[in-house]
Parts: sequence; C-alpha cells; structure tokens
Amino acid sequence: MAETTPPLESVERAREALLDGVTPLGAERIACAEAAGRVLAREVAAALDVPPADNSAMDGYALASGDSGGALPISQRIAAGQAPQPLAPGTCARLFTGSEIPPGADCVAIQENVTLEDGLARIPPTQPGQNVRRRGLDVSVGSRLLSAGTRLGAAALGLLAGQGLETVEVVRRPRVALLLTGDEIVEPGQPLAPGQIYNSNGAMLASLIARFGGELVAQVRVADSFDTTRARLAEAAALADVIVTTGGVSVGEEDHVKPALEQLGELTLWRLAMRPGKPLALGTIGTTRVVGLPGNPVSSYVGAWLYLRPLLGALMGCTDQLELPRVPAEADFSTRTEGRRHYLRATLAFEGERIVARAYPEQSSAVLTSCAATNAFAVIPPHSDISPGDRVECLWLEA
Repeated sequence: MAETTPPLESVERAREALLDGVTPLGAERIACAEAAGRVLAREVAAALDVPPADNSAMDGYALASGDSGGALPISQRIAAGQAPQPLAPGTCARLFTGSEIPPGADCVAIQENVTLEDGLARIPPTQPGQNVRRRGLDVSVGSRLLSAGTRLGAAALGLLAGQGLETVEVVRRPRVALLLTGDEIVEPGQPLAPGQIYNSNGAMLASLIARFGGELVAQVRVADSFDTTRARLAEAAALADVIVTTGGVSVGEEDHVKPALEQLGELTLWRLAMRPGKPLALGTIGTTRVVGLPGNPVSSYVGAWLYLRPLLGALMGCTDQLELPRVPAEADFSTRTEGRRHYLRATLAFEGERIVARAYPEQSSAVLTSCAATNAFAVIPPHSDISPGDRVECLWLEA
C-alpha cells in the first residue's frame, strides 16, 4: 500500500508551534551608552519632571501678562541654564529659548514683536501662558516613561538620559549558534572547485540574527557526516539559546541533521503551504530551540523573517517583533498561485496617497537578488489570480 503524503501545514500553525512555551530570558544591567537596540526588561517610571521648570519656547521677554501692551523696563537678563530672580513688578526680563521663567512672569513676548526705545521694551498684548513650556510638559514625575519590552531606539535613549540614568535593565540577548551544512560550501576568498559554491547563507543569516537582536556565539561549517553533525549540534546546544541550521533536514543519504537531532532531542518536520521555503524543521535539545531552515538562500532568507525574527523577539519579550507590519498595497504585477501561499519579493513605493507593490521580475527561489533589491513580501493567498491594480497585503521588512 502506497504511503500517504502528509498534508501541508499553515504558516500560522508552524509559528504557534515555534513560539509555544517561549518566555523571555533573564535580565542584565548595562550602560545606557551601550543599550541601543536592546529591549527593556522592566518598566521605567519618571523620577524627574521634564522640563524641570517653566521655560521659554522662544527668544524674547518674560513678563506678567497684565503688564503687556505698554513699555516696560528690563530688570534682568536670563541665559539658559541660569537661575532667575523673582521678576520685579512692572518690569520684564530678557531671556532666551530654554531660559527658566522667573517667578512673577506668566508669558513671553517674542523678540520680533518687541521694540526697544530709550531702554524700555515696548511689548504688545500677550496672553497668559503664551510661548511658555510648562514644567512636566514632556514627562511628569511618576508617569510611565518606557514600558517593558520596548526596543531602545534613539528617542527612548534620549528619554533615559533626560532622567539622568547611566544604566538600564535589559533582557539578555538570545545566544544563537549558526550551523551551515554541506560539503559543497566554500568560504569567500577560497578558490572554487567543480561542484562547489560560496557560503552566502553565513553572512546573510549572521546579519539577520544581529538585526533581530540575537548574539551570534558560533558560526560553524558542518561536514556531511552523521558523527560530525551530532557533535556540532551537541556543542552548539551547550552554548546557545537557539540553534539555526541550514540544509540537511531532508531524507537524502547526506542529510544528517534530522537523524542527529532526533537522537539528541526532539524534532518536528513541517511541510508548509508556502513558497518559497516549504520545508521547516523545529526542535529542541534540552532547553535550546532549534530552527532548521532550507539550504536555499532565498528560502532561508524568507524563513528567517517569518520564524527566526518572532522567536528572538519572544525570547526578549519584545512584542513588536512578533509580527511584521502589514501594509495594504496596489499590485503592480500579475501572478497566479496554486495550493501554496506565495511570499513574493516586492518593493513598496509610496506615490501620493497610493502605496504600490512592485514585484521583482524574477521570483525563482534560486535568485537571491530578489531579496537584496526589495523591502517587502507581497503575500498572495493560495488559488489566487492577481492583476495590476488589485489589492495585496504586504509584510514590510523595514521594521
């Protein structure tokens, strides 16, 4: 009796299995100066008001609004960073953007509207609060400054610096070991023999691992040998939170990752209803997660965005990294799909109020140029017939 081919699984079901039971790693305290791109382990509350006092939004003259509409003597000059004196009644103070508002003043007249005559400042009618930035306008004491799970970008780091913080508690970066299988792979810079190819997956995946927040602790070429594959997997499991493999999970005589992983831990092979990248291996060795990507560079690239990115995000508690931004766009291409969802490599172009998705002209899984020249995946459902002008959902890779 002929064996029945197992049905294709959905991408969503594979992602559920991938993320099942994943919890954030432990925390560590590091210098804020080294925290760019890291993920906050705990909420940060504001201990200071920002700004710490009412200050001027413009260069000009501070005064009591009831005294505006006439000529006032200038009783003091207040530079930014200088503590003001209380404002003498019936006078104004010369001050500059960022200067603290003196007690007794409630508004600022901008210098362009003020005329100086015989040592007096003739000031037009000015409303209370005009051109004044109130204390705590940006941040008030006790408010939530940043939430746990926030990836620290430039603005977030500025907020921490504005509180005078030198260190911050972040989630430890996931340690990732990258195992590249295949005797045919040669490192760049070495001569190629017949039947060999250069190792493009290594540089590509190392870059993506760093972009997704991981720390690459090992990148190892693995010879096509069961004993060698088993040894390299065991070594990687002792070092890493995540092992990423490329190739070697099929059923060929030289595909040793599958039996080696089954001997060391647990393995689930997935046949996914997607193109490119139908095969996906998910497994564990002890507490180390294993993601087996196809050896084909295009399939490996797509799989890294769809599976490795959310896994590393979950390990860091970064919810923003669990899903790619979805952008509805207008197709600038024609395509037809059969039984699998197609992730077309495409470029999103913003043209006025339209967002247009332009598919790379060659969508073969052998063409890595289709990944280098684009910034999105246009997601085409199974059994679809897409024409120019049709609406398509895209996953934006610029996040």
